[in-house]
Parts: sequence; structure tokens; C-alpha cells
Amino acid sequence: MNLEKIMADVEKKNLGQSEFLQAVKEVLETIVDFVNENPKYDNAKIVERICEPERTLMFRVTWTDDKGEVHVNRGYRIEFNSAIGPYKGGLRFHPSVNLSILKFLGFEQIFKNSLTTLPLGGGKGGSDFNPKGKSDGEIMRFCQAFMSELFRHIGPDTDIPAGDIGVGGREIGYMYGMYKKLRNEHTGVLTGKGLNWGGSLIRPEATGYGNVYFAKEMLASKGQSFEGKTVAVSGFGNVAWGAAQKATELGAKVVTISGPDGYIYDPKGISGDKIEYMLELRATNNDIVEPYADEYPEATFFPGKTPWEQKVDIALPCATQNELNGEAAQKLADNGVMCVSEGANMPCTPEAVEIFQKNKILFGPGKAANAGGVATSGLEMSQNAMKLNWSAEEVDQKLHAIMVEIHKSCVKYGTDAEGYVNYVKGANVAGFIKIADSMLDQGVL
Repeated sequence: MNLEKIMADVEKKNLGQSEFLQAVKEVLETIVDFVNENPKYDNAKIVERICEPERTLMFRVTWTDDKGEVHVNRGYRIEFNSAIGPYKGGLRFHPSVNLSILKFLGFEQIFKNSLTTLPLGGGKGGSDFNPKGKSDGEIMRFCQAFMSELFRHIGPDTDIPAGDIGVGGREIGYMYGMYKKLRNEHTGVLTGKGLNWGGSLIRPEATGYGNVYFAKEMLASKGQSFEGKTVAVSGFGNVAWGAAQKATELGAKVVTISGPDGYIYDPKGISGDKIEYMLELRATNNDIVEPYADEYPEATFFPGKTPWEQKVDIALPCATQNELNGEAAQKLADNGVMCVSEGANMPCTPEAVEIFQKNKILFGPGKAANAGGVATSGLEMSQNAMKLNWSAEEVDQKLHAIMVEIHKSCVKYGTDAEGYVNYVKGANVAGFIKIADSMLDQGVL
């Protein structure tokens, strides 16, 4: 495997797509030795094939606002790899959405889904639509317009989208309603559905829960736990909400959340009704966290800053890509952080990851640490297929077991000669093997 040549070819085909190129480089740099030790993958050009989406869909989405004005957005679906199962990955509604963002997310999803051990391929989609400040009616009309095109390309055995940034239970409901009307069928084509019509218990919390479970396993490998630790969480959506819930349940004190406007530091800990208040903040569609400090005067709002300047034991970045840079990573390291586990997709820059690994800090990459969301989506698909519902305890138990197995796989393939676990390498190699072997079995497609 000629890493330089492959990267040069990928860069030539994907000019200006910085996020996607960053994700590809991170994976290829960690699997190159394994591929070279197993020439069957190179002979079949498996790496080159994994880097190219099987299908890239782009379409126009037109909708009208409450004043009757017509708006035009762009919709996407990247159906990246279906070697081990139907495409699976979320839909993101955010003005930053473009091909690079979605291809990076879809590429990561391939390996993440492979790690779950469930039969799920990798995909991602969304739109540059901005839900911020929109009414329920406007969001409904946009979701219906979006699904009126996407429905042609998805299905319970083909492509099963879920939610992501800007797409929660409300948006999934509007899209599913339109899909059901257009296809005249009630099937598990979307995950993150309402509990009354096919959804799974703990699905909204699952990514955050899984992230904490993965961090728990990393800590246990060093004889540590969440008990008595202070935790910095970024974001305030479903992932941050779930992470704050589970970390608190395990005996930690969560002291931060954040938004585009800045971050909240609450020395008394974000627990109980404060965690539930995070949902109220999200439901406003204003995308800000400052009101938390008005609701709870013991907390302080730091405008325009990120929570990584606080001295904490554990950091859980749960907001968005590249939110934690090298400077922030060095600050965390200097302050004695022992564990960093990614709740978002690629929230740490390459410089940040290098600093964590150089300082031998436990670092869980997103494709492993935040796989709990898609894992529980897979569990929702199983419940839909069997026409039944599991209890919250059953789902949580299965999720926990999946995260434990993901951790084991990372340790198996990521432990170096000195005993340090490079979880990035472990996750990438473990995820690659299952996909690559499946592609070999199915021939040149």
C-alpha cells in the first residue's frame, strides 16, 4: 500500500474537502502497516475502494416559510459502503453542511458501524437548512420537502437514516410521516422514532451513554473509575445530555456544557433538573447556553470560549468536529486530565490527538467512543423487524455490552510494545478488517 500515492489520488478527486481528507488521512496512516502485512487487501485495491462512496446523492429542497416566502436548500445522502449491511448513518441539518462534512461523517460511519458488530453499512446525509429560529410549521414543511426526494433512495433493507445535529425526534417524526404517506407502508426506515410508533427506549441518550461506557472501560484499564471525578462536557444536545446523565449516575460531577455562544461552568455540578433543563434549552431552537446561568445563578457563563480551560479529570467533547484544538489539548494535559473520550464525530484536531497520545492520556476516538448511538439504532431496527419493544434496562444492557466489546477490539489491535493503547489505531484496524474481508468475499464491485 503506497500511502502517499493513495492520499494524492484522494486529494485530487476531492479538492478542497478538508474535513473528508482529514478523516481519510487519519485512518490510512493507522492501517498502512496492517495492510502491508496482508497484501490481499492491496491486490484488490480495498483501500482505494473504501475511500470512494458507492453513491453520492444531491438534490434541491424547496419549501415555504410562515410568510409564504419560498426558500431553496440543498439536500444530500452519501451512501458510502454497504459491504456488511444496508447504509446506516444520521441526517444533519445545519448551515455548515456540505459534501466535505458529510463525506467525512459517512467515511467515519463505515468503521464505527463495523465496530458495533452489527450488520450495518456506512452512510450520512443532511442539508444546509438552518433550524435555528424556525417555527414548528416551517420545520415540518422543510422536513416533508426533504423526504419527498429522499424517500426514493432509502428503505429498511437499503438505507436507514437517523438523526444528527439539527435532527431530533420532532424532525424524524415529520420525515417519517411523509415517507409513510409516499410509500404507503409502516416500516423501520428511520431510527430515532417516537416510542409510540416504533422507537426504542434510551435512543436519544444512547450516544452519550455509550461514550461514558467506553470511557469507563478505558479508566478501568488503569484501575480508575468515574466515581469522584470532575467532568467537562461540551455541547448541550442529546449527546451531551446523555453523557451528563450517565457520568453523574456513575458518581462523577459534570461541571460544564457549551454552545456556539460560549460555555457554562457550574461548580455544584450539572445533575437532576439541571440535566433536564438542557432539553429545554435545545427545544427553544435558539442554540445558546447563556440562559442556563440565568436559571441557575451559581453557574458562570463564559462567552465565546470553550470548556477545555477548566481543570477536570475527564473531558467528553460532545459538540461538533474540530472543536478541541492543539492549544486546548495542551491546556487539558497541563491541568492533569486523565481521559478524553469523543462523544461527537472527530471533535479533536490531529494536533490535539497527538498531544493526548504523547502525554499517554487515555484517548477514545469518536468512531469507537460514540458508536453507542448507531448501535442503539441497530437495536431499534431489530425491534422493528421483530415487531416488539425491549425495556430500557434491556436496551441499556445490550448497549453496554456492545461498548465493552468495542473497547476489547481497540485494545486487541491498538496496544503497543510498551503497553500503551493507541485507541485510534485499534479502532481503525478492527473496523477495517471486517469491512475489507467482506469486500473481498463479494468480489470486485
